[in-house]
Amino acid sequence: MEPLLPHAGRSDLAELSARIFRKSGQLDASLPSPVVRQEVAKLVTGMNSYYSNLIEGHKTLPRDIERAMRDDFSPLPDDQRNQLLSVAHIKAERSMRNRLAAEKDLNPFDPDFISWLHHEFYSHIPESDWFTTSHEGIRHSLNPGAMRDHNVDVGRHTPPDHASLPLFMRRFHSCYSSSELPATDALIAVAAAHHRLAWIHPFGDGNGRVGRLQTQAAMIRIGLDGEGLWTLSRGLARTRSTYYTRLQNADQGRHNDYDGRGNLSDRGLSEFCIYFLEQILDQLDFMIGLIEPFHLRQRIENYFRFNRVDLEPRFRDPLIKLVTELILKGEIPRGAVPGILGLKGTASREVIRKALDEGLAYSTTEKGPLRIAFPSKVAEYYFPLLFSDLPVGGS
Repeated sequence: MEPLLPHAGRSDLAELSARIFRKSGQLDASLPSPVVRQEVAKLVTGMNSYYSNLIEGHKTLPRDIERAMRDDFSPLPDDQRNQLLSVAHIKAERSMRNRLAAEKDLNPFDPDFISWLHHEFYSHIPESDWFTTSHEGIRHSLNPGAMRDHNVDVGRHTPPDHASLPLFMRRFHSCYSSSELPATDALIAVAAAHHRLAWIHPFGDGNGRVGRLQTQAAMIRIGLDGEGLWTLSRGLARTRSTYYTRLQNADQGRHNDYDGRGNLSDRGLSEFCIYFLEQILDQLDFMIGLIEPFHLRQRIENYFRFNRVDLEPRFRDPLIKLVTELILKGEIPRGAVPGILGLKGTASREVIRKALDEGLAYSTTEKGPLRIAFPSKVAEYYFPLLFSDLPVGGS
């Protein structure tokens, strides 16, 4: 699977990497309140699940993902399975983040970690779905976390023989974890590793989702995750056909003497990495614009004035004040609410109750401070285009 890092297009890749790290710093500074950052990150975790599953041809609406997280599943088998896939992705991502935070030396390129991601994802899926079916109709059982014990074809690509998978995974680990890898190449290595892991195709099923989770873990390690404020999967899903085309082109063998010195196409890998980094940059730009405080507050006000005409007038303006204040601070003591709203105790408590009933805010205790909340019913208004209604299998 050489080359493991592209040689072509190095200047373009270096420039994209520099721009991405600058944009990442800008995103980190966009939301000063840690509480607001946490709540937006929760929303983005659901978004990550939505888009990663969409890439695989499974579509579950945000409100149905939200219901599934409360164990409220559709009675329709296909819809229920899609909900389970979404929940499994969200839980696997949470476990991944917790483990990376707790184990500072954990290497995201370690084959054991990648197998753990696979196990973690499938542990939230019923055992009845632990199987895969080949193009010839042969059914193979799936052991979560275990590498495949059979050979496969993926489109026009034939991944390595199952007996050689440990060798390929060790090579993958040694290259992308090498202490000789310059820091300036760290992001390029993440992009190249995304393709090479897909090329190896270590598992019988779930390689796409696990690969994207592994890429996310690698970006967390190099400080590009923005504490979960953005997701690459949105960019990959919105350009799904290009994503697969670039993956397939990088699968190809070396074309000629001007195409590197490895077995695979250096140009194909370079073009994939450039595409990959362009998607990262695009999604960072998107989230920076979306959470810009002034525009976010304006969209919240528009939601109450134009989309919530059902609200009694006595609630509309106070809710606008309360929610926009929560957007700035993330958390507000209940005792501070009357002063913010300019209302007396009873009227202020009614507004608080309304905000809680509507899911616009929440509190961990009966008398505890109010915290901002982003239920699915407001997400499309507060954060338009966060969940794009893309067709399954779209471009």
